Amino acid sequence: MLVLSRKKGESIMIGDDIELVVVEIKGDQVRLGVKAPRDVGVYRHEVYTAISESNQEASRVTVKPEDISKMFGRGARNGSNKDG
Repeated sequence: MLVLSRKKGESIMIGDDIELVVVEIKGDQVRLGVKAPRDVGVYRHEVYTAISESNQEASRVTVKPEDISKMFGRGARNGSNKDG
């Protein structure tokens, strides 16, 4: 892990397009600003962990094809529905 010291108003660059800015320091708490492209996900660690665990749980769910057919009606396989 790289450890850096920064003061309020100073920043750290990650690659060419992500900037972490020290916005405020109050006691033992530091507020950071993140400037990143919209397509870059930025999450607090605990939120990222929860999302990852939820995705792993969802990937373990199995659904039988016949159950899907029941959910969408008999014509679900060929793209038609009961109305034609």
